[in-house]
Formats: sequence, structure tokens, C-alpha cells
Amino acid sequence: MGMTMTQKILAAHCGEESVKAGQLINAKLDIVLGNDITTPVAINEFEKAGFDSVFDKTRVNIVLDHFVPNKDIKSAQQSKQCREFANKYDILNFYDVGTMGIEHALLPEKGIVTAGDCIIGADSHTCTYGAVGAFSTGVGSTDMAAGMATGMAWFKVPAAIKVELRGAIRRPVSGKDVILHLIGEIGVSGALYRSLEFVGEGVSSLTMDDRLCICNMAIEAGAKNGIFPVDETCEAYLRGRSQRPWVKYEADPDAEYERTVVIDLDTLEPTVSYPHLPENTHPAKEGSGIAIDQVVIGSCTNGRIEDMEAAYHILKGRHIAKGVRGIIIPATMAVYKECLLRGYTEAFIDAGCIVSTPTCGPCLGGYMGILADHERCVSTTNRNFVGRMGHVTSEIYLASPATAAASALTGRITDPREV
Repeated sequence: MGMTMTQKILAAHCGEESVKAGQLINAKLDIVLGNDITTPVAINEFEKAGFDSVFDKTRVNIVLDHFVPNKDIKSAQQSKQCREFANKYDILNFYDVGTMGIEHALLPEKGIVTAGDCIIGADSHTCTYGAVGAFSTGVGSTDMAAGMATGMAWFKVPAAIKVELRGAIRRPVSGKDVILHLIGEIGVSGALYRSLEFVGEGVSSLTMDDRLCICNMAIEAGAKNGIFPVDETCEAYLRGRSQRPWVKYEADPDAEYERTVVIDLDTLEPTVSYPHLPENTHPAKEGSGIAIDQVVIGSCTNGRIEDMEAAYHILKGRHIAKGVRGIIIPATMAVYKECLLRGYTEAFIDAGCIVSTPTCGPCLGGYMGILADHERCVSTTNRNFVGRMGHVTSEIYLASPATAAASALTGRITDPREV
């Protein structure tokens, strides 16, 4: 029996000719990642275990992004611990205020992650990097500590689900609508410890920002990872960006999949996930009776330049509805700068929004947009669990940047094709 794309990457990294679903392996790591919340825990475990060196100072990455610039004393102490560790071990890829961005937007942008890599990160959305043809998955801080020291990690080889994309995406529908639709179809446990492998003619109509968004939310279906083929679009993205030579893996024709899910991109509509699970999806056009208090456009899911562009085209020359708070957060400093150069920032401010320095901030209820009791927010983030963004009675509606921007204009959930 042949292997899936994910299985081929794992086989190469554990030194085996082939692997199969359910097999336990010890794999060599190309990249280890942590942030300002998870890295301090990993550092404590690293030191408790008696480690006194990292396996490769160029392959360990620490990005301070969740509560940075520091929001309080505790977050300041956590960041200080990360800074001291990075300095002690001369960590090359350490990103702090002024250079940092939201980790899962920053690493692909800088070419730190590349096709064929095996990557772990102490953050559940590390699965983002499947967009560039890598196996990447989230782990706990203890696994991060072991990975930093040894450059190795244990995995159970995942079985796979094939997601066949047919037709072509039609704007303003975007990658966010694709993944919300998929999660709505299979559920938040529909791909539990499976690899979501995206294939089909429709892949070519997706930009890299679309693919990064889709893989980012693979975990919201319970998946171990999400992954796209390394096609011409992907290679064009990696060319001149990737810091290392990449390796292109392809699934065998007789690779085994547990099931196949077909998505017709031609008929896909702007989609919104209602509280309190990403699987609770509805067409955006059905939400016109739901009034909102806040809109957040940003995060590791939708803070890239195409996301900013989608919001700009809707908000330019207009003003958000009275009583709506508009918060826009470019995901990296490069995206932030590009927004300034293109005039997006001025348009956002003129529309009544604030524009923040890169931060995860409101996504996890950290800061920069906490919700009060019974408030509603349309957000381009990835989770809408109870209390995720503030008070336990608040509500989060997950949507694309276009849908979020349209909703900001009307003060209610709005299909972007209607504004």
C-alpha cells in the first residue's frame, strides 16, 4: 500500500522506507517553535531535565506574540525568561518587539519553514505550515523542551482524509470560507488525529494566503495536520524566500485514505461559524438579524496582506456602523508596513477602526479587544469557544476578512456581496 504525502515526510524523517497509520516513530525535527506563553513552560522543563544545550540554535524559534508588547507584570516576566534563554543559547530566530509578528504568519513569511520539513510547535495552530508542503503539528511544552534539546520527537503516524477541491474559488469567497465549510461538514472531531490532505483542481485557484488560513484551522476539525501539494503556486512562494532547499513529496497513487470529502468551490458561499463551536456554520446571508458590537480582523488565521486587502476594498471611503468597535491587526511587521505603503492603514482609520501592532491579543482573550457580558464579535480568528474572547456570555462569530468588514459597516452579520 502506498503512502500519503504526510506519511512520506514522516518516513523520511524517521529513516524508514515506509510507515503506516498507527505506527509509532521517532522523527528528526527541522524546526521547533514556541511563543511567550508556551516557551517559559518548556524552559522550566528543559532546565529540570538537566539539558545544557539546544540541538541547533538555527532551528529553534521563539516568537513573542501573544501578550507582546507586554500587557501586565506576568506577561513581562514570561517574556523576560524567553529573552534570557534566547540570549544564553544564542537562538538565531528570536523575535521580540519591533521584529516580531504572529508566529504562524511570521515563519512562512521569512522562509524559516519550507516544503518537506517536519515541524513541531508549542501552539496548536502550528499545523499552518502544511500550506508550504510541510508536516507541522502542535505539541505540549514538554515535547517542545525535548525537541529543543534533542531535535527529535515521537509521533503516531496519522491516517488521512482526502479533501478534494473542485472548481475554482470566486471572490469574495476565500480560504476562510473553505475551511469553515469543511469543519461545518465533518465537525470539530471529524478529523481527530488524522491528516487532512487537500487535493484536486481547485487547489490551483487558492493563493498561498488562502492555503495558510485553511491549514491553520485544520486543528479545529481535530486534525493532526493539514497539508497541500507543492505545486507551481507554492514553489513560486518558496523561491527566493525559503532559507533552505526544499523537498517536494507527493502522495502515491495508491495511498490509503479513510474517507474523501468533496468541496465544490464554484458554489461555495461566504460562511460564518456561530457560537460556540467552529462547526456551527451558516451562510453569511442568513445572519442579517444578528447585531454585533465588535469586529476583529487579524490573527494567525487572517492577518496577512490579502486579508488586509479584502478588508480595505470594503472599508475604503466608508465608515463602520455607530456602536461597532473595529479592530484591525496586521499579522507581521512586514504586513503592517505594506498596509501603510498601500494606504490601507489610513483607510482603516478613516473608516473608524483602530490599527494595532502585530499581536495575538484578542484572539485568546488576552488584551486589545476583550468582550463584556452579552457582547457579540465577528472575528477572523480561529476559535469561538465559550469565554474565548472575554466574558462567558459573550459570543464570537468566525468569518472571513471580507465578511467581517462588511459586518462592521452594517452593524450586523452581513454577506460581503451585499455591500
